[in-house]
Amino acid sequence: MNEEILRNIAAIQERINNACITNNRDPNEVKLLLATKTVPAERIKLALQAGQTLIAENKVQELREKYEALKEVPHTNHFIGHLQTNKVKDILKYNVACIQSLDRLELAEKLHQRLQFENKTIEVLIQVNTSYEESKFGVNPDRASELVAQVSQLNTLKIKGLMTIGLFSAEAEKVRRCFRLLKTIQQQIIAQKIPDVAMEELSMGMSGDLETAIAEGATIVRVGTAIFGQRIYPDSYYWNETHSR
Repeated sequence: MNEEILRNIAAIQERINNACITNNRDPNEVKLLLATKTVPAERIKLALQAGQTLIAENKVQELREKYEALKEVPHTNHFIGHLQTNKVKDILKYNVACIQSLDRLELAEKLHQRLQFENKTIEVLIQVNTSYEESKFGVNPDRASELVAQVSQLNTLKIKGLMTIGLFSAEAEKVRRCFRLLKTIQQQIIAQKIPDVAMEELSMGMSGDLETAIAEGATIVRVGTAIFGQRIYPDSYYWNETHSR
């Protein structure tokens, strides 16, 4: 199993490098994030010991369950799932460096209140629903810059860029439109010169479409299945949750 994970990491890094070369991009500009939903801590450790440093969970419950087992191994933890406001207090206990799925002002305000109380700050990416699907979370693309401006007023939240989940489609051009839209929104927000807003990160692309994402400007690609193998749950178990707030 150890060998398999190492082989898979090497294969993904080669795909990232090749996509960067094809698109005249510096491979150092693209970070590999290991999406570790449903992956046991022991297997995540193997990837970390092999030199990977960036991992992310979708559910606060999994963060909690794996925290003790992983805390001794140096790594950076992001959160990429839908975050309910009643889980804000919990997520801040587990050394999360960045919440990539900030998609509404109510959540931003709850995070801000809690961070003020704890005298902390946290990095965030604004999640944008570039596929316009009812089943997906994320702010509507037309409202993304407005949300960025609102969140920028909350000094505990450090905006570093944008995140999206592209269309689940075998048609690369349909997926590409989602990624291209995120890049366009990034450029529009940069042009607005909103104080205290960085737009350096574009988190987009997963196992099946990372080449397309890199071609369109991704700086973080989120890969789980191609490294850890197929999961027992379909992606919809994670992304297609009820829109409870």
